[in-house]
Amino acid sequence: MKRIGPVYCSLFGLMRESDRIWFPPSHIFKVDPAANENLHFRIRYYFPGWYSSSKSSCAHRYGLSKGMESSVMDDGIMEYQFSQWRSDFLNGWVHIPVSHESQEEWLGMAVLDMMRLAKEGGLSTVDIYNDTSYKSFLPKCMRSRIQEYNILTRKRIRYRFRRFIQQFNDCKATVRNLKLKYLMNLEMLLPALYSERFHVTDLSAQEVTIVVMGNKGILWSTGKEEPGEEETYCDFPEVIDISIKQGNKEGSAESRVVTLTRQDNQILELEFHSLSEALSFASLVDGYYRLVADAHHYLCKEIASPRLMECIQSYCHGPVSMEFTIGKLRRSGNHQGLYILRCSPRDYNKYFMSFVTMVDYKHCQIVKTEEGKFILSGAKRSFGSLRELLHCYQKEALRTDGYTFQLTRCCPPNKSNLLVCRNNQGAEVPLSPSLHKHNISQMVFHKIRKEDLNESLGQGTFTKIFCGVRKELGDYGEIHQMNVVIKILDKAHRNFSESFFEAASMMSQLSHKHLLLNYGVCVCGDENMMVQEYGKFGSLDIYLKKNKSCVNITWKLEVAKQLAWAMHYLEDKNLIHGNVCAKNVLLIREEDRKTGSLPFIKLSDPGISVTVLPREVLVERIPWVPPECIENPQNLSLATDKWGYGTTLWEICSGGDKPLSTLDCSKKNLFYEDRHQLPAPKWTELANLINSCMDYEPSHRPSFRAVIRDLNSLFTPDYELLVESDMVPNRTRGVGFPWSSENQEPAQFEERHLIFLKQLGKGNFGSVEMCRYDPLQDSTGEVVAVKKLQHSTAEHLRDFEREIEILKSLQHENIVRYKGVCYSAGRRNLRLIMEYLPFGSLRDYLIKYKDRFDSKKLLHYASQICKGMDYLATKRYIHRDLATRNILVESETRVKIGDFGLTKVLPQDKEYYTVREPGESPIFWYAPESLTESKFSVASDVWSFGVVLYELFTYSDKSCSPPAVFMDKMGNEKQGQMIVYHLIDLLKQGYRLPAPANCPKEIHKVMMECWSSDPRLRPMFKTLIHNVEIVRDSKDG
Repeated sequence: MKRIGPVYCSLFGLMRESDRIWFPPSHIFKVDPAANENLHFRIRYYFPGWYSSSKSSCAHRYGLSKGMESSVMDDGIMEYQFSQWRSDFLNGWVHIPVSHESQEEWLGMAVLDMMRLAKEGGLSTVDIYNDTSYKSFLPKCMRSRIQEYNILTRKRIRYRFRRFIQQFNDCKATVRNLKLKYLMNLEMLLPALYSERFHVTDLSAQEVTIVVMGNKGILWSTGKEEPGEEETYCDFPEVIDISIKQGNKEGSAESRVVTLTRQDNQILELEFHSLSEALSFASLVDGYYRLVADAHHYLCKEIASPRLMECIQSYCHGPVSMEFTIGKLRRSGNHQGLYILRCSPRDYNKYFMSFVTMVDYKHCQIVKTEEGKFILSGAKRSFGSLRELLHCYQKEALRTDGYTFQLTRCCPPNKSNLLVCRNNQGAEVPLSPSLHKHNISQMVFHKIRKEDLNESLGQGTFTKIFCGVRKELGDYGEIHQMNVVIKILDKAHRNFSESFFEAASMMSQLSHKHLLLNYGVCVCGDENMMVQEYGKFGSLDIYLKKNKSCVNITWKLEVAKQLAWAMHYLEDKNLIHGNVCAKNVLLIREEDRKTGSLPFIKLSDPGISVTVLPREVLVERIPWVPPECIENPQNLSLATDKWGYGTTLWEICSGGDKPLSTLDCSKKNLFYEDRHQLPAPKWTELANLINSCMDYEPSHRPSFRAVIRDLNSLFTPDYELLVESDMVPNRTRGVGFPWSSENQEPAQFEERHLIFLKQLGKGNFGSVEMCRYDPLQDSTGEVVAVKKLQHSTAEHLRDFEREIEILKSLQHENIVRYKGVCYSAGRRNLRLIMEYLPFGSLRDYLIKYKDRFDSKKLLHYASQICKGMDYLATKRYIHRDLATRNILVESETRVKIGDFGLTKVLPQDKEYYTVREPGESPIFWYAPESLTESKFSVASDVWSFGVVLYELFTYSDKSCSPPAVFMDKMGNEKQGQMIVYHLIDLLKQGYRLPAPANCPKEIHKVMMECWSSDPRLRPMFKTLIHNVEIVRDSKDG
């Protein structure tokens, strides 16, 4: 067996044979001489399909550029996997069905195994058959079953097996290929080999089964459901934090509750029977997370290995390749003094320090001795840790091969060739981490009339602040009004109006419960106004000062965590706020300790960007503005917000005091020049978190994912906050699966809690409104999209209910998410509640931001639309109205299919649906058979997708829209049913929409395939996904 190198070690774990419990990487063994324990070093983390020759369609290791990807396993690890699975299969470690059909499969596996053994021994398969019982190649359960058969049946099985052996005796396959085929068959037939099941309870004592798989993430089911019917809870990159605590007092003393926090702030709380089982689950999820999301981040401190912690503290990469290291240095600008510290990919006790010289790249070796000391190759001094070694050598010059090198800046680890890209994960188009600079005409906001505003409040840095009432007319003439805050840009600062509107535009396009809602702007003469929701209890810093005596540690940590969630949302979208401070955080709801209601905050807009502010203003804002932005405001980055958050966390801990308030500007400058830190709180862990956020090296500041994890770790019984007399009640008490009551979304929404914000769209039969669902009536509710009918006739209501049932049954990342329904007027009126997507329709988005798009991004959208449509097809749904107007934009990297008003379900015995009811139809998107025979199928949706491709590459330009082009061809004087007749005639003659300008030839070819007159010749959506992504990937350059 080949040696297991550091690159592949992360696929392995240590398992106890007696109960098949896995030990976490942090486990320290205390060996009892009398103990008799068998431990197995096994492959635990597995990604189905890793063996495919096509890197684009199989699981593979990430590469810096196309063609640099590598395999998840090498041949040595594959052989280890083969031995492990073969042993599990033959010895009955997994459940193996013994039906008639499965027996045929197992006999085939035995033939394959016998062929492999013959090849290894240089013998014929018949020789092996004659010398060894074929039953030794079968699983235990099947051996027992064969023994139960009568002698004639056993002879018949043996005779059939011998015929198979003789048939494959001359097989030319290599030993490697036979092993790989054996593995592939086991993967297909026995998913239990690479999935782990945990039988637990939720906090309402309901039985729950959790299944974890490398290609699907975390799945769950209640005790009533059959195996294989599990639903997806989340994928590994969506997990933010895992914590483990003592179980409920009423339960066993051995039990532990594992809390898994998801990226959307939902939590899953599960009670395990023992600590070892809880640690086994946590280490499984954490291991997969580090393999697919971030190799240098842990989700749970209790299970993080000492080696991982050491690497994180030293900013040391894992065992990345030399090619990756050089590529990263090159992409970082090859700056003198920049270096990368990395583990050796071949030796566990060696590290490399890689850096740029004038003409080449050098790699200095660091060796870890048996005593645990670290020595730089060629030097005599030893150090107790990597950090000590680096700290020492950063103060002096290094000499190697005639070159002198000064270590100045460490390049921290991020996405590397250690990461596994799975075949079910589409590549995201990377965003530039900044607020996009764009023209005022391109910004998105909603105009507010000045007549709807009144009364004054105070003065900001560059604005006058007023309170007022915002009024908007509803569908039936009713007036909706609410209190708002109006910020008016001071006339003296009119030169900042572009930055002022940029902030308004950004906030109006974001939707998160801890971000202040921006209603729009009002431009009246020479006055520029921003209109925002009203924060009842004002800014956080003033509130803390006013209420120092009644705000406890729990309150402060809760507010800090809510702000971290808002910042994580922005970081996840690669958006920079740029002005995080306590005065920009508004308290929307006060704490109520009697009811257990927590405080609730929202982060306001950033105001004028630091990139345009005068230097004196920036210096005044020390220590909220980080040192790199004082040096050069154009250094504004995601790391800026981490520094600002650290300062704000300090403000929260200190009760609203302003740091460095007694220093003048010159002394504030000196504070940064001398690299001072703010006075640390007494709480060591909190002080460490603040200092890490305010690290003078921007790249060393933690992600907000790590900040949330560290804040969650502070909520433990070890701290004095749990013995305070005024501590709030336990929020998790009596909470059922899978989320807490505060975060759980209702299936049915109450009308009185839907607060109208504005109208998003209106058609002949229905309208869509932007609302906040606010059950606490305190502006803390989530913003949602609400669809309702204009005319509630029985027929319209029936169609609407059918649309709701369809959307309710769909769960896909590229389909708009159903949230619930709302009945009113004695259940006569019905509303559909959906997620709110702030960017609106793809059609409008393409028109507004045409200059932002290249072919790659358009094809990224096309691929996502294909994936959503392929999912619909697997559910036997036909959309019937696929067009860019019905595709919504969630972010720059994701679109979602919406509007299922015309969707139909295919009958089980047919592959098409004939529409009999009359109604308005999007005829210019329809296939010929839909126009002539009213026949709709997946193939007719494929035709519509071809039109969507056309819309994408014409940027939804109205002048060359499908209706405009066809009407121009047939004559604009045509009206009514004559348009349909002429359109059919045009299509029958072979006329198709022309190739858009700058459209790749390969994509126009895809369009034409979609527009084949014969539905049978049109490609399936699975094929379209493949074809579109091939063209997209070729645009990498």
